[in-house]
Amino acid sequence: MVQSIFHHAIQIDEDKCVGCIHCMRVCPTEAIRIKKGKAVITQERCIDCGQCMRACPAKAFYIKQNDLKMLQDFQYRVALFPAVMVGQFPDNISDDMIYQAMTDLGFTHLMEVEQPIRLLIDLTKEYLGKEEISKPCISAFCPAVVRLIQVKYPTLTDNILRVKAPHELAAHFIRQTLMNQGIPKEKIGIFYITPCAAKIAAVKSPIDDMPSVVDGIISMSDFYSKVRQSIRREVTIDTKDQRENLTREGILWSTSRGESSRFGNRAIAIDGIHSVVKFLDRLENDEVRGFDFLEMRACDQSCAGGILLTGNRFTTTERLEQRSAKYPGFTEKALPTGLDEEALTSCLKIDEIESHNVFKLDDDITRAMEKVSKAQRIICFLPGIDCGACGAPNCQALAEDMVQGNAKMSDCVFLQQRWQNEHKIESGKAFRNIEKRWGAGRFNADCNKRGRRNEGF
Repeated sequence: MVQSIFHHAIQIDEDKCVGCIHCMRVCPTEAIRIKKGKAVITQERCIDCGQCMRACPAKAFYIKQNDLKMLQDFQYRVALFPAVMVGQFPDNISDDMIYQAMTDLGFTHLMEVEQPIRLLIDLTKEYLGKEEISKPCISAFCPAVVRLIQVKYPTLTDNILRVKAPHELAAHFIRQTLMNQGIPKEKIGIFYITPCAAKIAAVKSPIDDMPSVVDGIISMSDFYSKVRQSIRREVTIDTKDQRENLTREGILWSTSRGESSRFGNRAIAIDGIHSVVKFLDRLENDEVRGFDFLEMRACDQSCAGGILLTGNRFTTTERLEQRSAKYPGFTEKALPTGLDEEALTSCLKIDEIESHNVFKLDDDITRAMEKVSKAQRIICFLPGIDCGACGAPNCQALAEDMVQGNAKMSDCVFLQQRWQNEHKIESGKAFRNIEKRWGAGRFNADCNKRGRRNEGF
């Protein structure tokens, strides 16, 4: 069943938004429009990739997350975090120092999500061995990519791997481990320290509609700062047992090629949401053949480039590579005895991933074709400059907005100039039309305006 309501982690602070169109230009699903001088997100199209947040010079986008005060609701508090969290810290801060600082913040147990990665590798290989699956198989690791396929490439949903992301495996793993120790389920709180907004959305709105076992979500950028401030140079507790299942493959899993390198020669990795979009365009048009597995990540350098990371993505990747050399391979490391592996893997399987094509102009095929034809006629009159001055990302998007009744021809500033030249509209009305889109007083001189070159990067 397609979800009627999809949770979004990215929000806009209208008081900070200056309507500079940086966000609108980088959005891979054309989910953003400018209305009355403010950015507005079309929720159905948003995939929480975070490109808008990265590009905004005014810092108007923010993440909606849970508060650390939630820790007080549980007696046993688990911090679930990916290896890239550790990779942000400089070399002179050890794993033990980081773990000790996290314990000082109130967590009773720590769990890097990639610890039980062997189960995920085995389950993925089992799935890839099925003759009936659609290939190339697309990893379900990155929720932004999964959501992108659901809303923009519905014909490719059958290609998505029917296995949940590592954070769900780790959450089930640690919960079962603690329950085996006699700890009641209701006393265990699992908090995921996330490197991106899409993973927050994935926890709140899982792709299979089954509630996540994660109890709370915490932004990694905020949490990193708290951990850094809590670092003590002298290690007073032994935390090695909380990393006993960590392997070389697990540490590298969220980096580029960390996943695809495990699944044969015909597996490739694609980083960056716009590179992913271009590749999916080709895949949908049957221009790409011969691959068995696609590792697709929305962020450049994969999770090391997540929008909620504080560290540089390149140095983070390098540190993870150095760290991984200190750990054994997953084939050399057995999982703890007493775990019900069958129960764990069954929790990871997804029966079906529904498509949700939001790019169609109408549910009725006849009306949709009529709207496509009308949009094509409108395009004939638009300049094709794709300037964004109309409040839409390009002329094609403006034409589609028009046939949906969400925009008018007068939104195009170039058409208004032509009409003025032909005396079809007086200049005062033309100016008022522009102010309706961009806000009154927007064009007054102001030396404090935001949005200069490279200001948001």
